[in-house]
Order: sequence, then structure tokens, then C-alpha cells
Amino acid sequence: MTLKLKRLSTVAAVLAGLTLITACGDKTPKAAAIDEAALMAAEPDAIHPQMWAKGASGVKRDAAIETRIIDLLSKMTTEQKVGQTVQADIGSVSPADVAKYRLGSILNGGSSGPYGDDRAAPDMWIKLADEFYEASMSEGVSTPIPIMWGIDAVHGHSNVVGATIFPHNIGLGAANDVDLIERIGAATAKEVAVTGIDWTFAPTLAVARDDRWGRGYESYSEDPEIVARYGGAMVTGLQGKAGTDDFLSGERVLATAKHFVGDGGTFGGKDQGDALINEAGLRDIHAAGYRTAIDAGAQTVMASFSSWHGQKMHGNRALLQDVLFDRLGFDGLVVGDWNAQGKLDGCTNDNCPAAFNAGVDIYMAPDSWRGIYDTTLAAVNAGEISMQRLDEGVARILRVKLQAGLLDKGKPSSRPLAGHAEILGSDAHRAIAREAVRKSLVLLKNNGGVLPIANDANILVVGAGANSISQQTGGWTISWQGTDTTHADFPKAQTLLEGFKAAGSHVTYSEDGTYKAKPDVAIVVYGEKPYAEFKGDLKDVDFKAEDESHLAQLRAFKAAGIPTVSVFLTGRPLWVNPELNASDAFVAAWLPGTEAGGVADVMMANAADGKTYDFGGKLSFSWPKRSDQAVLNVGDADYDPLFAYGFGLDKSDTSSLGKLGEKLSIAGTQVGNKVFVKGRPVFPWALNAQNMQMANFDRFAQEDAIMLGWKDNGELAFAGASSDMSFLAQPDAGYVLSVRLDAAPSVPVLLSAEGDNGVLGRVDISDKLRGLTIGEWGTISIPLKCISSDPMKWTAVSAPIVIKSGAGLKLGISEIVIKGLPEPEQVCSK
Repeated sequence: MTLKLKRLSTVAAVLAGLTLITACGDKTPKAAAIDEAALMAAEPDAIHPQMWAKGASGVKRDAAIETRIIDLLSKMTTEQKVGQTVQADIGSVSPADVAKYRLGSILNGGSSGPYGDDRAAPDMWIKLADEFYEASMSEGVSTPIPIMWGIDAVHGHSNVVGATIFPHNIGLGAANDVDLIERIGAATAKEVAVTGIDWTFAPTLAVARDDRWGRGYESYSEDPEIVARYGGAMVTGLQGKAGTDDFLSGERVLATAKHFVGDGGTFGGKDQGDALINEAGLRDIHAAGYRTAIDAGAQTVMASFSSWHGQKMHGNRALLQDVLFDRLGFDGLVVGDWNAQGKLDGCTNDNCPAAFNAGVDIYMAPDSWRGIYDTTLAAVNAGEISMQRLDEGVARILRVKLQAGLLDKGKPSSRPLAGHAEILGSDAHRAIAREAVRKSLVLLKNNGGVLPIANDANILVVGAGANSISQQTGGWTISWQGTDTTHADFPKAQTLLEGFKAAGSHVTYSEDGTYKAKPDVAIVVYGEKPYAEFKGDLKDVDFKAEDESHLAQLRAFKAAGIPTVSVFLTGRPLWVNPELNASDAFVAAWLPGTEAGGVADVMMANAADGKTYDFGGKLSFSWPKRSDQAVLNVGDADYDPLFAYGFGLDKSDTSSLGKLGEKLSIAGTQVGNKVFVKGRPVFPWALNAQNMQMANFDRFAQEDAIMLGWKDNGELAFAGASSDMSFLAQPDAGYVLSVRLDAAPSVPVLLSAEGDNGVLGRVDISDKLRGLTIGEWGTISIPLKCISSDPMKWTAVSAPIVIKSGAGLKLGISEIVIKGLPEPEQVCSK
């Protein structure tokens, strides 16, 4: 089943503003014709700025501000100027540090709250904001400059308890409503201002082209047109309309267009990966949202972690300067991403003049800020960074601070909305969020007209997802990954279950699907568990639930003659043919946020408020017919979706969707390494621990390793459902562990594998660990034959890696993989 769409003639026309659709009445997104295959086939070339259409910032320079910048620069010391270019995380910096180093900005990362409390009350955010402000304005320099605080308020003020959490961007793309986007931006700005924060790292303007990408839900659409329409609207909502008195007023905050540029086009959908498209694709697809954001007056742009043909964006001056400023007309500041400067060749997290010289004005150096300050100052004094470039970067920072009025506003607690906690999660903002949920829902199937559901029907709601705040809000909510969010974090929130109970008169909840009285209809809620960034990257688009209970429930209800409705919580389109076959109706609800009652508003005959709502959401991402269709974008030469871009039924459409094929279609053969741990356990394996201390920490990227401390009789296991691993039991196969030994073991360290019939075998790896250098990363190899050389024992493995030891062992793990070992490593002892 596909939907044919009218296509715009060229993407370039869209980007030039000639064919942008601004009316909100037409809810079917219009797709731009893009032949990605042709773009991928083209040979890479250097950037040609003259091929990028000229643009201009919606904020015109003010003579008084420019005069003030010149005056400030003349009074600032070199040390103070360098301090302006450094941004530290509040978990790694103190107000005293800010006073000493005169840092220009701070941020709080996804798992960093005031005074170490991720769930700090609003007044604690204000208190800390005042402390940092006062430190930045303390005596010690002739001209103190106020500090800025940036935060990832990416779907509402999502780090703060009690805030309104809006649907993630993929759902907003399906809503296809520009006015709604601007209102969401305005509501978010007010809630951010309540906590005294000046700056949000939003909106994300990625055009996600590979659905395996772990940040796909942060993208509005696979189509640059929707992203372009939304980019300017969200910036206007956050900052206010450029050229008016409302611009960066007391109810507005600084916006950030991110991540410049190409983050949604990386090869294989790999987060922080390499965009292997030509310049036309970079310009016409991935820069689309930046044009409208700049036109709306975006004051900051965040450089992307990703690369373009092997060159990291943080080091690409042609794009950061020649294109962004000189052609697109940007006139704000460029901030780096989380320690991304350390990814440049020849750089480390705390030493990278190359990034600043390329056009990054502020290093985001959360925990490396002292080092980056020292090395940047040394580079300026040595002439490696010119004084002209330093003054250029600092001038950009000062211009943004002056545009925002930060030099004149006073401390955060004195600002108009500061401390007004009643604005957080207010009824008005929650109403906007609920409207966004209603408009984002996409009805993919409605065989027999199961929807709408009568309000007096006997309804059985099934599945843990129906009553899970974390699953409906997703990543970037309270914590970075959003996995531990609870109803206590958002006491005004409404789960899907609560929404159905409010709208229906006979609603029963059964997490496991059991029931006493046969219901009239069963609503099964399931989907992806929360994730963020690279931790959500996939190898294919087959929906892999942690268990298959939802599918068994759907099939059991069907067999019992009970109409079934699936509500799918997801951050991307996934291959769910078995679930579609087992459902009479299927609703893509995306990641709806705190106001999931909007789902019931649409699915029921009448909402809890007595009104009637219909499905109006349309797919802003094409839905796969096969599990190997990770790259599936409208306009592709081989475009063959199950549900096309722009598809979406309403309640009046009861046309039957026939039975779909349920055979997985993964292109090619899956050969090579079997990975068990990659920063965290890889599906389907989970980490089980007894008598252990555990914490995530950084190796190559944020929280991509686990630090483990053993207590007496400590046991670490990577376990899951019983699996046949006999195909891995080759003569040269073995475990390879990437580890960092922080404290050597004083007792044996036993590695084993366990299966349905007990322990397969074990080996003492103490000598191998003692061969490592304390505090440095290294690898150890353990041949599988050291555990068991009998392939039959590997046919039912439930815990492929178990490590037992005693108190004293402290070990960091970033990866565990089974692969072929070179001959010297095929020995069982050191």
C-alpha cells in the first residue's frame, strides 16, 4: 500500500524560498524530489561556497552593539578572552572556577543537575544560576562579562522535574503544523526562563536519511522541506520574532540550530559518522533547515560531531566559515559539541587549536575545560591562534550576549519569569502538548473500522508501555538516556492508560494481557525503550522487542475473536509486519511526551472533554516494507515502501490491509564479529550483577564504557534468553575484551559461559589482566576452547560471559566481542 504524492520540481527551489508551503490547512506533506542514489554515486569534491545561495540573518547589526563590542574587546585581557571561548559542565566546574578563569559559558549535560541532583527543584536551578552569574561578575577584571548557561531543552524543558514534555521531533513532523511548532517553541522558552537559563541547544535540524540512526527521532522528517519549514518556526518560537521588541525578551531564550551539517546523512546511520554524499546533497538536503533558522535570526549554531568525506565538521573551515557565515549569512556564534574537538586529527579533548581556527567559537569542553583553557591560551601566546581570530570569536560571543541583553539584565533570579514555578507544566502548556500529540498520531491500519472505540465499550489496555512515563517520553528526559524517568518526575503528566481511563467508562488494565471478562476491544501498547544518540544506533530496522509478549498477546486476542489495536511507541519507522498482521488497527504514536492522553482523545469516539478528534498525522518518514530498508526516502530511484511518505488514514477509511510477509529480509549475510558489549550490553544480552559497583564513564565518547568494582564474591554476567552459539565455536574463535584495569585482582578472576545445562567451562584470566598497565586501555583475548571445545555445549547459551572475583578488582569495559584470533593469541594462559 503506497500513497502517490505530488513532488516539487527541485530541492534548490525549496531552499531558495520559492516554493515553501506556509499554509497550515493542507496536512499532507509535500515531498521534494531527491535522487539520493545519484548523490551518493557522485565523486566527493572540495566545498565550493559560490554554489551555495546567499542568505542573511534576520537580525540586523546594531551600531550601538558594535561600538560596545569594540570597547569591551579593548578592555579585556587575553586570558579573559580565552575564558569566553570555553564552556564547562556544571558537574565539573564551580562558581569559584568561573571567577578564576572568567569562563564565558556553562552547560548541564543530559545527566547533570544542580548540585549533583538530576531532580533538583526549580529554585535550585535559579540558586545555582545566580551563583555562576555572580562569580562571572565578581571583581578581578576591569570589565566582567556575564556567563551564559546552555541546556538541552529539546522537547520541552526536559531536564527539569515538572516541566511540559512535548512529542519528540519525529512526531511533530507527522503533525505538519508550522503554527504549532512556533507555539511549542514559545512555551518551551518560558519554562526555560523560569529556571534562569539563557540558552537551549535546540532545534535539531537534521534530515535523517537512514532509520538506523539513534538520533532519528530528533529529526522532523526525511524530507528537507518539512525541516526547512520547521527550522525558522521553532527559532522564532524560542527567541521571538526578529526585528520586534519581543525578540529575546524576558520570555524568550537563545536558540541553537544543530548540528551543522550532515549529521542525518552519515553512512550506515552511524551516529557521529561520515556523510558520504556530494556537496549538492549536503547543500540541498542537509542544510535546508539552517537557511530558515538563520533567516529567523538564530543566534547560535552547534557544529556537528559527524564528518563529511572523512573531515570532521569541527575542523572544516570551508563549511563553518566560508559557507555558514559568508554564504548563508549567519551572524551569531558557533558552539562545539560535547568534547567533539578531541575527534580531530592531532587533537585531544583538552588541546585543539585547529577547531577554533576552523570557526568553532566556543569549545564545549564539559570535563576538559581546564586543559582546553590552558592550551588555547598557550596557542594564542605562541601565535598558533592569531589575535585576530581570537577577537573574531570573542566578538561573536559578545554580540550574542548583547543581543540577548545579558550584560544588562542582572542576575537570573531578577528576570521576569525567574522562579515562577507555576509556569512549569502549566495547563496552557500542557494543552499545547496534548494538541501536538493528537496531531502527531498516524493511523496505519483500521481494518473493519475498529477505530474509533465507543466510550462505553469494555476496553482492555495491555502492556507495560501503557503506564510508562519513561517509554512515552523517551531519551533526553531528566537523564541523557531517559531510562529512569518516572511519574514522580512529572506529577501532572498523563500516561496512555490514564488517558483511556479518563475517556472510557469501562477500562481495565492488564500488563500481561490476562483478563476475567472478555473485552470488546484490546489495546496493546508496546515499542522501543528509551535511548539517546549512538546508544540507539541499529544494524537494521527490524523491531526487536526485549521480549515478544506483545506479539503473543495480540495473536491470542485475535484467536479469541477480540478486536485488537496496537499503539506503537517508537522513535523511527520500523519493520513490524508480524505486529501489523496481528492487529486490526495500528497507530504510530511516536514518543508523545507527558500528555499521552491525547492518544485516547483521537482513538475514542469522544475525548474526555467531550469533543471529537480525528487522525490527521501523515508520515514524515517512509515506512519499510522489508527489514533491510533502512535507507528509504521519497524520491529514491528504488523507492518501495510499505507506507509511503505522507501516508495516514483517518477514521472514515476502513479499507483492508492484507496479510503482509513476515520473513526477515536482511540484505547480504551477517558475517564477522559477534558483539556482546559496546559501551553497554548489545541486544539481546542484558547486564546482571551481584555484589558489584557500576558506573558509566567516557572512553571515546560520552558514557561509552562501564566501570565495575567487585566486592566479595562479586559476579558480573551478560545474560539473556537461551541462544545457539555453536556456529561461533570455531577453532580460532575467542573473546576479545577491551578493558582498563584500575585495580589489580588479589584473588582469581574466573571467566565462564553458562547455558541451559549449567556451566560450559571456566578459565582464570588473572594473569592476562595483570599483564595490562594500570589505568591504561588494553585488550585481552580468551579462546573459546579454553571454556569448552565441544560445539554441542554452545547450542544453548544463556550467559555467554560471566566474570567472578573478589573484593579489590576494578575494571573498565568498553567492548566484548567474539572473533577469530591470530595464532599467537590462541593460547589459554598468558
